[in-house]
Amino acid sequence: MNLMIKTSAAALCVMLLAGCSAMRSEYQQPQLDIPQGWSQAGAQEQGSAALAQPERWWTRFQDPALNSLIERVLASNSDLEKATLTLRKALLEAGVSENNKFPRLGFAQDSSYQRDLDSGSSDTSYGASLSLSYELDLWDRINALADASELAARASYEDRESLAQDLVVTTATLYWNVGYLEQRIALVSDNLKDSERIAELTRLRHENGSNTQLEVVESKQAVFDLQLQLSQLQQELSEARNSISILLDQPLQETGVAIEQLPDQPVPDIAAGLPADLLLRRPDIRASLYQLKSALASKDAVAASYLPTITLTGALNTSSSSLVELLQNPVAKLGSGIVLPFLEWREMQLNKEISEVDYQMAVVDYRDTIYQAFEEVDNLLTAKKHYDYQSGIYKEQFSNAREIERLYQSRYTHGESDITDWLNAMESRRGIESSLLESRYNQFVVQARLYQSLGGEDIVR
Repeated sequence: MNLMIKTSAAALCVMLLAGCSAMRSEYQQPQLDIPQGWSQAGAQEQGSAALAQPERWWTRFQDPALNSLIERVLASNSDLEKATLTLRKALLEAGVSENNKFPRLGFAQDSSYQRDLDSGSSDTSYGASLSLSYELDLWDRINALADASELAARASYEDRESLAQDLVVTTATLYWNVGYLEQRIALVSDNLKDSERIAELTRLRHENGSNTQLEVVESKQAVFDLQLQLSQLQQELSEARNSISILLDQPLQETGVAIEQLPDQPVPDIAAGLPADLLLRRPDIRASLYQLKSALASKDAVAASYLPTITLTGALNTSSSSLVELLQNPVAKLGSGIVLPFLEWREMQLNKEISEVDYQMAVVDYRDTIYQAFEEVDNLLTAKKHYDYQSGIYKEQFSNAREIERLYQSRYTHGESDITDWLNAMESRRGIESSLLESRYNQFVVQARLYQSLGGEDIVR
């Protein structure tokens, strides 16, 4: 009988160990519909793509002040610090899961005191136990849990990287916004001086009988409009500088940022023929992929948790009437226990189905992340083309508007038209000049966002 039991137990162990390797699911790439124009990119484009994405893409704008500001933000931003702590926590949790692969050592100590009331004698005893526990990972459950934690930690790393890249784009955008607003304020201030001069000239000509009261009022209205514009722009500039202060985690307005206008150098360009797999460098896509694989490992761990678990425990117990004898009388004990969690059938099915749903949701999230990346890049490429085209039109329109303004000024000076025509021409020129400046600002912002959307080298490590 004992021989049969031993033989059956050995056979069971062989079966269990043989089934262990089949418990882990093999990861399969979700089906994706890649845009045809992207998927045909070849090896030559790979080289141009690498050239288009340097390790620090913002350095391509060749602005030392911008480079310095971005480095300061990356070094001091509180949100990035929180993300770093989140990553550290995830790494520690992954380490805890990894520890489950090794035997656990436990130690317990107790003492007791007895006194005989009749004889007055007393006795003190001490006890201690040292235990060793190890779970045989027959179904690879522990490895699956450890893998899930490690992959989740990698996803946290990518989340931090995504935040860092967002911070870089936000910093650059605010930096250029300050330059744009400073330039707009300078333009409006000059226009305000011109309008005040025209209003004064109109008033004097009215006193001489050359202008009507209506023309005087209209010239004043132009001054009021520009005063309101100037006030609004100054408010926007103050808010932009405050936003930079928040990014730097320092007192308001004390940023040390000095930019009086948008940079003069040309906006960098993007190489043609970018391959689709360039997007796989994006941290949000990498994070989604790690989450997907983590969900798959978690699903395997849930399935394995409802299979028989064998735990081996070893204990070294001692007990005596004194602490010295404690180390002289050890008793070893080895026990084993088998847990059969699959008997909880209803709960097992529900938890397995929940883990399967979690995995399918991760698949959907991964697909959505990739498709959103394609959409984002396509929108930004379209916007870049749009603003480049706009800029050329605005330049020609501005040159034409200045000539129209000059002609109306001459006609007004010679009494051939009233001041309204001149003021309207002046207002039109101002609007086009503002649009031209805004278009150039948008070119810088779109280019930065395009660099980010295409992915690149990690910013933080």
